[in-house]
Amino acid sequence: MRQEKSKPLLDEMEAWLRQERGHLSRSSPVIEPINYMLSRWADFSRFVDDGRICLTNNAAERALRGVACGRKSWLFAGSDRGADRAAVMLTLIMTARLNDVDPKAWLADILARIANLPISRLDEMLPWEWKRLRQGEASAPQQAA
Repeated sequence: MRQEKSKPLLDEMEAWLRQERGHLSRSSPVIEPINYMLSRWADFSRFVDDGRICLTNNAAERALRGVACGRKSWLFAGSDRGADRAAVMLTLIMTARLNDVDPKAWLADILARIANLPISRLDEMLPWEWKRLRQGEASAPQQAA
């Protein structure tokens, strides 16, 4: 379907961009965006030949919208340091979510254990490693006491 429906539209769009670029002066404000698009055309149009590539970035956009952030959000941080800490916490929470890890359980566990953990094992606290280790513990046979 991509070859049949999208490819002709993309070919037409590329031809139109190249034609319009030829009519514009180098100082035109739209020449830079057109050149940017045409210089990345192969990457932009790759979805036509590779069915694994999503036509849109909607899934990534939805994942990033988990927490609404904006200028007014930081009014409640109290200070620049508070805003920095909020940004760090939101990054940790969203990283956990993107790795299918319950942020509350993950944060509770790592905050309880991190002070006694050797620095050489700190990578075990990363959400994806933490999840992998938890899955390994859950699948390990229970030993009798």
